[in-house]
Amino acid sequence: MPVLVASDLDRTLIYSAAALALTMPDARAPRLLCVEVHESRPLSFMTETAAGLLTELGDAAVFVPTTTRTRRQYQRINLPGPPPKYAICANGGHLMVDGDSDPDWHTQVTARLAEQCAPLDEVREHLLATADPAWVRKHRVAEDLFAYLVVERELLPEDWVKELAVWAENRGWTVSLQGRKIYAVPKPLTKSAAMREVARRTGADLTLAAGDSLLDADLLLAADKGWRPGHGELADDNWTAPAITALPERGVLAGEQILRELLKETSASWGRGELRDQPLPTRTRQRTQP
Repeated sequence: MPVLVASDLDRTLIYSAAALALTMPDARAPRLLCVEVHESRPLSFMTETAAGLLTELGDAAVFVPTTTRTRRQYQRINLPGPPPKYAICANGGHLMVDGDSDPDWHTQVTARLAEQCAPLDEVREHLLATADPAWVRKHRVAEDLFAYLVVERELLPEDWVKELAVWAENRGWTVSLQGRKIYAVPKPLTKSAAMREVARRTGADLTLAAGDSLLDADLLLAADKGWRPGHGELADDNWTAPAITALPERGVLAGEQILRELLKETSASWGRGELRDQPLPTRTRQRTQP
């Protein structure tokens, strides 16, 4: 019964140049590894130390990248370590198995959305009608499941997102502001449901999770233990729960610390005998030999 680790990616494990939050002198900055290239330009990074930790974690646990990104956006990312068998894309709308979306899972999700919340077209029309072109740069629909806007944060009226959240709440949707993106997502479209399905398929006895945004809250609460960084929506709201650890680190160094915590908890679960029916992963056995 393996450990399952479901972690958000953007601003949790990987970071754009604008989100690195490096406050030390340049000469003391950590070495960075580019893990995403888009249109021939480096886009997302993690520290080289974090890359090594993620490789170890991939050997010791079932690591499941868990993201609001579309499948195409996720596939641009080249994470270090063994290729994950499972990944969760589109906030749980697609469960990827060996690189392909599981059609049965997607059918179940779309049926649930049709039954429980207002249609995507209604939400999209509201966004088009109420968002000011002065601060909106892009309107997007992701995987025919949810919508989001790319905005200029410095021009975004403070009350607009709050008003949108109230409007969406009454229609079974939720709103999340992440960096320059405002997401409108159906409430039944959750990362936690997809994580539970992976846990069922793998027989995982222990689930660990990490994330920084409002869309990660359900994932963190569904896991046995969770971690959030010192930045993001959850940190801004001082959000926590009994099994959640709020880390003080911010930016790319928070991603590094999250991986340390995940790997430490995974290793401890082996030491506690929770997984006594399974042999230790090869890399873990080698690390513990004198």
